[in-house]
Amino acid sequence: MLQYFDPNKDYGTPAQLSENLITLEIDGVSVTVPEGTSVLRAAAEADINIPKLCASDNLEAFGSCRICAVEISGRRGTPASCTTPVEEGMQVTTQNDKLARLRRNIMELYISDHPLDCLTCPANGNCELQDVAGAVGLREVRYGFEGNNHLHAEKDESNPYFTFDPSKCIVCSRCVRACEEVQGTFALTIDNRGFKSTVSPGQKEDFLDSECVSCGACVQACPTATLMEKSVIDKGQPEHSVVTTCAYCGVGCQFKAEMKGSEVVRMVPYKDGQANHGHSCVKGRFAFGYATHTDRITQPMIRDSIDQPWQEVSWEEALSFAASKLKGIQERYGRESVGGITSSRCTNEETYLVQKLIRAAFGNNNTDTCARVCHSPTGYGLKTTLGESAGTQTFDSVMQAHAIMVIGANPTDAHPVFGSLLKKRLRQGASLIVADPRRIDLVKSPHVETQHHLKLRPGSNVAFINAMAHVVITEGLEDQAFIADRCEEQAYQAWRTFISEERHSPESTEEITGIPAAELRSAARIYARAKNAAIYYGLGVTEHSQGSSMVMGIANLALATGNIGREGVGVNPLRGQNNVQGSCDMGSFPHELPGYQHVSDDAVRARFESVWGVKLDNEPGLRIPNMFDAALDGTYKGMYCQGEDIAQSDPNTNHVEAALRSLECLVVQDIFLNETAKFAHVFLPGSSFLEKDGTFTNAERRINRVRKVMPPLAGLQDWEVTVALSNALGYEMNYQHPSEIMDEIASLTPTFSGVSYDRLDELGSIQWPCNDLAPEGTPTMHLESFPIGKGHFAITEYVATEERSTRKYPLLLTTGRILSQYNVGAQTRRTDNQVWHDEDVLELHPQDAEDRGIVDGDWVGIASRAGETVMRARISDRMQPGVVYTTFHHPASGANVVTTDNSDWATNCPEYKVTAVQAVKVNAPSEWQQRYNAFKEQQLGLLKQARDKAPA
Repeated sequence: MLQYFDPNKDYGTPAQLSENLITLEIDGVSVTVPEGTSVLRAAAEADINIPKLCASDNLEAFGSCRICAVEISGRRGTPASCTTPVEEGMQVTTQNDKLARLRRNIMELYISDHPLDCLTCPANGNCELQDVAGAVGLREVRYGFEGNNHLHAEKDESNPYFTFDPSKCIVCSRCVRACEEVQGTFALTIDNRGFKSTVSPGQKEDFLDSECVSCGACVQACPTATLMEKSVIDKGQPEHSVVTTCAYCGVGCQFKAEMKGSEVVRMVPYKDGQANHGHSCVKGRFAFGYATHTDRITQPMIRDSIDQPWQEVSWEEALSFAASKLKGIQERYGRESVGGITSSRCTNEETYLVQKLIRAAFGNNNTDTCARVCHSPTGYGLKTTLGESAGTQTFDSVMQAHAIMVIGANPTDAHPVFGSLLKKRLRQGASLIVADPRRIDLVKSPHVETQHHLKLRPGSNVAFINAMAHVVITEGLEDQAFIADRCEEQAYQAWRTFISEERHSPESTEEITGIPAAELRSAARIYARAKNAAIYYGLGVTEHSQGSSMVMGIANLALATGNIGREGVGVNPLRGQNNVQGSCDMGSFPHELPGYQHVSDDAVRARFESVWGVKLDNEPGLRIPNMFDAALDGTYKGMYCQGEDIAQSDPNTNHVEAALRSLECLVVQDIFLNETAKFAHVFLPGSSFLEKDGTFTNAERRINRVRKVMPPLAGLQDWEVTVALSNALGYEMNYQHPSEIMDEIASLTPTFSGVSYDRLDELGSIQWPCNDLAPEGTPTMHLESFPIGKGHFAITEYVATEERSTRKYPLLLTTGRILSQYNVGAQTRRTDNQVWHDEDVLELHPQDAEDRGIVDGDWVGIASRAGETVMRARISDRMQPGVVYTTFHHPASGANVVTTDNSDWATNCPEYKVTAVQAVKVNAPSEWQQRYNAFKEQQLGLLKQARDKAPA
């Protein structure tokens, strides 16, 4: 029997998935539900609502509040309906005088130790305790407030985003259980027993100093005002909401933006979000204030030179100025002298329009994106081996995995909602293998411990994955039936011969990887012998000179063990930004049109030319590094950059800055004057995700709607700006809504042919491919075949990186992200997330620090062959000796001043993860930092002059 489930309703206990159905009678109504369903949920599904306080449908039944008591025919007493499973023929009564008296008595006890301040309470109008008191008919409290109580308990205001008021706590344990079951941090506990019981973060710490990660699960679970968002306390309860998609990482969480008019009061994770199921992290849940930060630029600006003050102008004047400059450059230097960069933070529709503008209005293929800077080896490697440039599974698939290997990724920091789901599966008993130079939190955290932490040396990934495959093949652990049925025989035999060579054995590669041979063999056996084994990887795989080889090596391993084409397995890249997958899908690369269709294919080009009404270039254009080199050579003079900060995010900052200075016209479209915009001649104000309609595509190929919740502060959405610029350049675009852009995408991109806004609204989200063969999308790829026919084993020869430690540069620097910050930090640095991470630091192993006389907190100079910068030292045994680590969220840290322009052999993806450096104690900023600070002050001064001249 199909049931309608309201995502805005709490059904009390989790849904059960049993195929066995049970029929019972509740208040005379026949109800049929899956076996294992609680009586509470069965009643709720029949729209019979039993009062409850300790129960919630994202938590396992607890049975402490007793408010949900019912009577069951033939049973004694009044069992809690949340902990009572249904039985065939059961007859349940949810309402009678006895139950009413019981519930009122229980509520009376709760209220006897609860402030009676409903009119001034921030939860007034949205309080479960208040609602239940009304539902049970409580009209008086016979017990006074004399004697022991908690009414004057001190508030904890330490967290920047929410308040903990223990005077309002009913000790239902929902917050504690949410922290354990949903988030998996175990930061909260019930301290003491009986009347003295209190919720305690950590060891009686305040929230800020505890292990709390501010995901908001406890706040969302709280049925009273005990845990309450400060934004709600300040602004009052919201009056309407809009469902949209988070603009941070590649998980693609959906949220209800809860509003008062056009002001966002809070972001609440949407229970029907198919990537996050009502969970969130600190960024998506709380760090939305950047969208209305005072640093937002909402007026177009122009200038002839970067040494001149900005001039605020109208949209029409700014677009005319930009178009004139770009056309003039092409007249002087040729058609190839300009190009553009699309954004992995903008929507699919906006990205599609930017690459269309470059190809149709500029007349060349000089388009690239930051997605190539992070994940282009994924596209190359997976297309070569499996035939499609994307991950194979849903996030939920991990719940069917028996062995999980995480390579070069840190899910709990960079993809925290997926990280919580992964930890949940690990607590259920799945095995974990972590391959990472650094000890990430997954290696050991509450109730989670990896079977193997393979501490490989930076740059040795391919040697490691080849050794894993060597064990599989030489020990007879391959899935011969899968290989015979699903893989190319000739390619497999060639690869088998290659991988069986003794030089790929764990014993032979141990000196390269640093991984003990016995440990690697044990890990390989765990992966290969598991019923279902899944691989999740991140930038620690792709951002290497052999990134593409490593992705192919991962795919080889999955093919060899038959871990493709069903739930619980697969090859799963974790995309760093919200729309990395989408920017790749939309044709942002110089050699590929939308849908990964090569520009040299005459038939493909003819389809686009027919719709776009213009002749297209059949030669690939410039990648970003080529643009920089051409700029310094004097042949590339103009650039349109939408929503990217290449001056901070790209490697070898000195080289990037020199290239940007050499441009005659740089057009930047963004919401802030970011590091790149300081080199710009035209600034076109952008719109945040809260100000636009469109779609994002997450790491599991899930296309989610982005819905406008407030008007664009600058008056135009990003897609409208690109349309206007194109029209000013003389290539006409005419769209009235992003849905029309998606319709055009679907008409030209085979994997999107079934996608439309109507379909997205109907299904909630769609995972491509979505076409006639898969009208509702494709959750799991490669079920029966591959787009290339059969899986292809690729030869992955290990080639050592040129970036090796030397006597001059004896340490290897690798980089990563941290939970509270995001990418270049432009968004999160303008929120209270700064409380947790207000500067990038250099992590060193105690041995390396002692050798250099460095103690925790010292200023450390970091020098590479590309440049020098200075950061504060953090001594940490997370690192192995000889390896140092930093994040890159703060521009003044200059992390990319020291990273080099080494890159992947196939895609030019930069080798951020291996940089040979030296670290020494210093007492002054680097020369680059001094220049950076002076240039920053100059540019902010020029911006202030423009704002001071603007009419009030």
